[in-house]
Amino acid sequence: MSGSLNKVMLIGNLGDDVKLHHFENGGCIGRFPLATNESYTNKVSGEKVSSTEWHNIVVKNKAAEICEKYLKKGDKIYVEGKIKTRKWESEDGTQRYSTEIHVTEFNFLNPKNDEQQSDSNQNQSFSKPESLKNDSDDLPF
Repeated sequence: MSGSLNKVMLIGNLGDDVKLHHFENGGCIGRFPLATNESYTNKVSGEKVSSTEWHNIVVKNKAAEICEKYLKKGDKIYVEGKIKTRKWESEDGTQRYSTEIHVTEFNFLNPKNDEQQSDSNQNQSFSKPESLKNDSDDLPF
């Protein structure tokens, strides 16, 4: 296999509301932290151990607007995308890095009977339109 793959799939809970930033050209970007949890029992001590991993999630344009409208802190979501690392210089001149998940698909996972979500679109999913996907592969599978 000569290619490579950069794909991430996560199910977790929002650690904060979606923060939206609009650009002059009409586009926008949304960011929010996502927590994934893992629990297991330590075989030696029998103690239950749990850990939380935090992920920086980035959604763009229409997907960002949908997430801002329907998601709030604590909501459960499935996201699929790719890992990207940004590099920048802080105010004190230090090189800083941030690893982000750039979302290509998502699905809201809150229960339909959640009384705080009155909109019927809460289990909505999103993926790139076919016209934006890479058509270089004509394989039927």
